[in-house]
Amino acid sequence: MKKLLILICIFLFGTTVFAQDWPQYGGPGRNSISPEKGLLRSWPESGPEVLWKVDVGIGYGGPVIKDGKVYLLDRDDKTGDKMRCFELASGKELWKFEYDAAGEVMFPGSRSVPVVDEQHVYSCGPYGDLYCIGLNTHKPVWKANVWTDFGGVPGNSGEGGSRVPEGFPTWAISQCPLIYGDLLILASQAPEAGVVAYDKNTGKLKWKTKNLGPTGYVSPNIVKIDGQDHLVMVTASGGGRGQDPIPGNVVGIDPLTGKIVWEFNNWLCRIPIPMAVDAGNNKLLITGGYDLGALMIQVVKKADGTYGTTELFRTEEFGDQTKTPIFYEGYFYGEYGTNNKRDGLTCMNMDGEIMWKTKRDPDFNKGSMIIADGLMLATDGAKTLYLIEPSPEGFKPISKSEMLAEQEGGDERSARSGAQNWGPLALSGGKLLIRDQKQMLCVKVGE
Repeated sequence: MKKLLILICIFLFGTTVFAQDWPQYGGPGRNSISPEKGLLRSWPESGPEVLWKVDVGIGYGGPVIKDGKVYLLDRDDKTGDKMRCFELASGKELWKFEYDAAGEVMFPGSRSVPVVDEQHVYSCGPYGDLYCIGLNTHKPVWKANVWTDFGGVPGNSGEGGSRVPEGFPTWAISQCPLIYGDLLILASQAPEAGVVAYDKNTGKLKWKTKNLGPTGYVSPNIVKIDGQDHLVMVTASGGGRGQDPIPGNVVGIDPLTGKIVWEFNNWLCRIPIPMAVDAGNNKLLITGGYDLGALMIQVVKKADGTYGTTELFRTEEFGDQTKTPIFYEGYFYGEYGTNNKRDGLTCMNMDGEIMWKTKRDPDFNKGSMIIADGLMLATDGAKTLYLIEPSPEGFKPISKSEMLAEQEGGDERSARSGAQNWGPLALSGGKLLIRDQKQMLCVKVGE
């Protein structure tokens, strides 16, 4: 009996610790919602306490957290990428691993979020360099390149500043890896592959799809369709400026085999970034910026066992240019700031009806959001962190604090885009990790 109680305590403790980790982009469920409790319900006038700061390179990549350690794929465009590991409690850098991958594109620096499991941390750099690094050895276990291994031209082979070779994504490879069982899954989008899966322990290629459509910046995501896991990938629409667009694709894939099980072939967004959102009941919300809004589709199982799709609605009144919207208690929340539109933080219901928009008062433009303990933590993409009560009844801010710095450096075009503090957030143990273009901060938001 005593042994049984000990085992139960170990199980409960382990479950609690795991639930509070932030092991991938979007947190435990890849949906920017955390099961964590005990968040502060308000902040002092001076703002929440900053526990520590560390210097980071310019960029947009965010951290992950596991077992009290923080992992960040940092970057120096002149030399390459560097995986850095910090102690969550103190900010002390514990180790780093660097590799050569010099090169620069518009909006320079890092751009993706790693994923970590019990033994390894995995990351994909802007030129497709995929590394599996041992948590104990701090050395590569295996490596690959999701772009050049499948027929893509090397992205850092261009000459003349931030120019990139024809065929390489304009803003480089920006996706975030996904662990599914023993598989590590990423979008290749190279000429010879759409999505690829590796044995996460050995690096052996387990499956790949055909090329699924024009290159975008979307990460794969897992959704539930009739209770089964489907991997969803979104591609860009084609066609140049002033031309009629060639519709892009939303594709459902068996995550174990790579078999394509359904497709929707009428998505219009030339530069898609957000992942598909699982809205329940076989419904998916697909979003893109650049004033192209959002699309809701229904996946339907046919009598013969195959799947089809139906468009439920599309709207230009809701979207998110760089982050995946959050679906919470039946409503969608997104920061709909684009090159031309400033709708700010926006709330939409399941039928496509807009509940409210902040517009420019306050302005939310390409920031990041997390929901935990019934509260939303959100950055505005510039300098301010907000504590918000998520509600379809209206924008309900509780506290705010200006704690991020204006951008320094970068190229002329990126400088014109403002502060550009667009990095994803991470939360664990009441500690929020947030970055600007110079530092990563650990902020106390829990009791």
